[in-house]
Amino acid sequence: MADPILRQMILHRFRSLQLEQVEFDNPTFLVGQNGSGKSNFTDAFAFLAEAMAFPLRALIEQRRGFSAVSYQDSEEDCLSNLGLSVMLENLDGDTPQARYGFELRAQAGYGFEVVREQCIVQRSDGSRDWFDRSTSEWDSSADFPYRMEPDALAMPLIGGDERFQAVPRFLSEMCVYRIDPAALRTMQDLDGGVRLLSDGSNAASVLREIQRESPDTWKRILELLESIVPGTIGVLPQKYGNKLTLEFTQDWAQPNPIKFEAFNMSDGTLRALGLLAAIFQCPAPSLLVIEEPEATIHPGALGSILDVLRHAGRFMQVVVTTHSPDVLDAKWIEDRHLRIVNCDKGATRISKVSPATRAALSEHLMDAGELLRSNALTPADLFDHNPSQIGLFEDDLS
Repeated sequence: MADPILRQMILHRFRSLQLEQVEFDNPTFLVGQNGSGKSNFTDAFAFLAEAMAFPLRALIEQRRGFSAVSYQDSEEDCLSNLGLSVMLENLDGDTPQARYGFELRAQAGYGFEVVREQCIVQRSDGSRDWFDRSTSEWDSSADFPYRMEPDALAMPLIGGDERFQAVPRFLSEMCVYRIDPAALRTMQDLDGGVRLLSDGSNAASVLREIQRESPDTWKRILELLESIVPGTIGVLPQKYGNKLTLEFTQDWAQPNPIKFEAFNMSDGTLRALGLLAAIFQCPAPSLLVIEEPEATIHPGALGSILDVLRHAGRFMQVVVTTHSPDVLDAKWIEDRHLRIVNCDKGATRISKVSPATRAALSEHLMDAGELLRSNALTPADLFDHNPSQIGLFEDDLS
């Protein structure tokens, strides 16, 4: 498996996460019940990725405003600051470590401003490039001729500088997917097929591009789809005017194979194909988040889905959310791959597994799926870290 590049994420009052510091492996499985906050957490990946390409105000308005994005405390009348910070490792041969974070503050009239934004890039020769921006000051290792609006991030602009470009490149290429079979069932708008949309609504374009540019990858997708949905021997993107749809071929040991349009296919078949498109799209995401891959998939086919996700972990970082013990039945899943997500008095907590769970897995007494079925997949002590020591920024930039 490839070493994880995103090693750590700190979330300060983002959605339902009051203050969390999450460390990642590859792959990382986020295990929690419905309503525990898994989707709120995965939105942090999407938020960071979109913030590298789109105006910050547009992202927040798309999420129904600052009040909907920031953590809501029933004991506080005013909106609280929200912040995100990431620690990255081995971005390229010259960048063994980088850290980037920002903090936002609400303003009157539904506005907001950037309180602080910081990026530190550590070089292999021991030198550092950095910038540290606040509402009133700008400091950096080199002069930048930029003047930022108070509600705009600097990184999308400064990321064009070769000293910092590895950070926004990695962040912008993180992709979060919750494949919607209905989006694959309908006629889809034609696009370039370079990047799969989060719900899979341009899967036909992406698959057509894979078929055109990488015949070996296309053959592999068809082989995997047949292993997941026996009898499905072919898929062909079909163009109708400026729309695309998918035509499936199934062989049921009759004289001739039968062809079906996408609107005749099951949710499980369409979701499986969407997952394959997400994994094999080109260029590959830097980090791939898959939400609940078990949804509408027959338990007997989950083994193949997990094998594909494990394969994806060889050339990208993978994060999976689930509440299914069938997903965790894979024998290769270790305690280091697991993070437990639960809700504590309205706040989402994300923890490593407890020592008892770690011992059961390491001693092969039970696998993670069996532990979840028996309600024995438990988190570590909720107070195993001191929230006051979790900082979004590094203060010593000397």
